[in-house]
Amino acid sequence: MELLVCADGNSRCVYSEAIDLSVLGKISIQRGSHVEPDQEGKWIADLSPVNGPQLGPFTNRSEALKAEMDWLREHWLVPPS
Repeated sequence: MELLVCADGNSRCVYSEAIDLSVLGKISIQRGSHVEPDQEGKWIADLSPVNGPQLGPFTNRSEALKAEMDWLREHWLVPPS
């Protein structure tokens, strides 16, 4: 699990149960994306909750999940400028 800790003490990560985040202090968990099938059965990764794009369509859900995670790592899990 990648955890970004900012200079102001706030942090962000893509949630997993790899560590107990509550030991870091007060936590707020918010959805960062939606991976859902479209009407043709293809998979879309919608990153609008973090002001990101819609990725896809992908044939397999696993492809959409990988694209979602790759985008979050490159664009969202970065220190603020």
